[in-house]
Amino acid sequence: MAMTPDKAFPVSWDQFHRDARALAWRLHAAGPFEAIVCITRGGLVPAAIVARELEIRVIESVCIASYHDYKNQGQLAVLKGISPDVLAIGGGTGKGVLVVDDLTDTGKTAKVVRDMLPEAHFAAVYAKPQGRPIIDTFVTEVSQDTWIYFPWDMGLTFQPPIRDGAKG
Repeated sequence: MAMTPDKAFPVSWDQFHRDARALAWRLHAAGPFEAIVCITRGGLVPAAIVARELEIRVIESVCIASYHDYKNQGQLAVLKGISPDVLAIGGGTGKGVLVVDDLTDTGKTAKVVRDMLPEAHFAAVYAKPQGRPIIDTFVTEVSQDTWIYFPWDMGLTFQPPIRDGAKG
């Protein structure tokens, strides 16, 4: 699916930190949680902030690739699954597990993880309308035609990953 966003939503480090802490405030009442599963790569930063705020020590990742470059969303690929120890929480249902991502866009990635942990609590800092039904908690909704520029993607201008030939 080619992305041609009509709107841009740049997010600074300060704003992202505030929004991730706001997510933690909302999640505090939904817990307690035994573990966090962050959806990489975008879920790493908010999961670290939420884990600190809620004092959750078990942090796992599930690695799912959907954006194969910065403009086009392709087929989903599970690159790393969830550990058996975390999958066993809640008797294998995921009850007591918090799944965190930076954004739910179409909800396709969250659906893959929801199949692994059907009773987990799903949270994202930002949500688009197509992805909202699959998650339980979010902080800010943006329109489907908005592209969020996260602080780890930005410098004074967009910074391509080093591996893609960026010059330091």
